[in-house]
Amino acid sequence: MTDCGCEKARQELEEYLHNELRREDAADIREHMANCPECSAELKVGLTITEVVQRACRESAPGELRTAVLSRIREVQAHGTLVVD
Repeated sequence: MTDCGCEKARQELEEYLHNELRREDAADIREHMANCPECSAELKVGLTITEVVQRACRESAPGELRTAVLSRIREVQAHGTLVVD
């Protein structure tokens, strides 16, 4: 493994967080994060954001909002266009 550097680590952070990198690339970024305080801090922020979004996606929307969104989706599907109010 070689240190991939800050630029590459930051460019591939999103893919790293979602396990979308090849094993070798992920290992390089993991090594870099372990040795770079600045990039490690960005990783912690990314992990926190990812966890919050995942948690929010597991929760159900309130019934009224869910009904409104589904109605809007059906309208778009029926007419093939999206009209913003």
